[in-house]
Amino acid sequence: MGMKKQVWRGIAALCLSASLMLGNTSAAAAAAPAKTSILLDGFPLPFPVEPVIVQGSTLVPFRAIAEAMGIQVQWNPQDQSITARKESKEVRLWLNKPVALVNGQAVSLPVSPREVNGSTLIPLSFFSNQFGAQVSWDGATKTVSIVTPPKRLYSMAFYAISSFAERAAIPSFDAVSFGWSRIDGEGRLTLAGKDFYWPQPAGEVTPEKIVAETRAGGTTPYLMVFASDGTGELSKLQADRTLRDKAIAQIVQLAQEKGFAGITLDFEGLGLDGDTAQAKLQYTEFVSLLSEQARQLGLKLALVLHPLNGAYQGYDYFTLGALADELIVMAYAYENEKQPEPLAKVNEAIRLALAEVPKEKLLLGISMGSENEQSVGAKLGLVKRYGLKGIAIWRLGLIGQPAFAEMKKSIAMKGN
Repeated sequence: MGMKKQVWRGIAALCLSASLMLGNTSAAAAAAPAKTSILLDGFPLPFPVEPVIVQGSTLVPFRAIAEAMGIQVQWNPQDQSITARKESKEVRLWLNKPVALVNGQAVSLPVSPREVNGSTLIPLSFFSNQFGAQVSWDGATKTVSIVTPPKRLYSMAFYAISSFAERAAIPSFDAVSFGWSRIDGEGRLTLAGKDFYWPQPAGEVTPEKIVAETRAGGTTPYLMVFASDGTGELSKLQADRTLRDKAIAQIVQLAQEKGFAGITLDFEGLGLDGDTAQAKLQYTEFVSLLSEQARQLGLKLALVLHPLNGAYQGYDYFTLGALADELIVMAYAYENEKQPEPLAKVNEAIRLALAEVPKEKLLLGISMGSENEQSVGAKLGLVKRYGLKGIAIWRLGLIGQPAFAEMKKSIAMKGN
């Protein structure tokens, strides 16, 4: 009995000691300084080494930030210099030298660039001054925030039945897709479908006149054809060659007769369940036939696609990218369609698309039904970061002046 007491006392002592050690470890962890983060246009930017503060100046890893802003960077090991080029500006810096050359002119630096674990760190203030970025430092959260200057991007807007109130914004966009047609429940093209139908004239204002004025103003008008596989109409259309061929001929004919310069195919809901490979194959065949006929008439072709990190997997991005002029990544409706889309999911959708399609063909779809003036800038920042062709906004009538003003701060649009 005495031996048992000693054993239990020993165990109790060990537990107490372990508890104290864990407590000290937790306290040390809590007291550990937070790591520095860099936000580029509101979204975290991975970087190889921590920024440092030297003599009151914040030094940041140059290559990681520069390349995310589309700046070309070249390292010269012979003279330990790094050269950055963007458009008409060339900046050259040297390790451990407090001077830089900007288009051949000497500029003093607050502190010298330095190397840390193979990365060159330069003064953040110098970077901001030379490349037009707005930068700020939050000492409390150890966060460097960088807002990139406006960049010219291709922009498309969708025009639906409820878009008439914002039709004055059409000249600000490079292209507008008019959602006035759809595939009905029988797999046939119709201009009298639910939510997507040919509008009635409003006095002298007719749909044809809006399209003609759009084109005359230098904005490319697209005929948008909508369909959803919610009741199987898409599967029916794609499986029946007679229906398929007839629909393709009707789409091309309608686009040509009504004065459109392109076709936007918005076929949604493919590949949620069932034979995903078959859904991909049938949709690709439809697009291939449509693309061939559209090109013969000089019509452009844009495809609206569910994101690769979404539930609908019936879209072969790689093959479709070769058939269409533009792919619109519909990176929204992940969760709550009334709240801004999670940036991490949008970022993932872009990266997955880039693995399949050249960036010059990709447009990021942004739904203004869920975004607002506070959130839209970060989505535009991702488009700039990855060098995508541009954006596709759903839709006119939902944007609003505050969000439109924020968009123009981030990107240079056609009407700017």
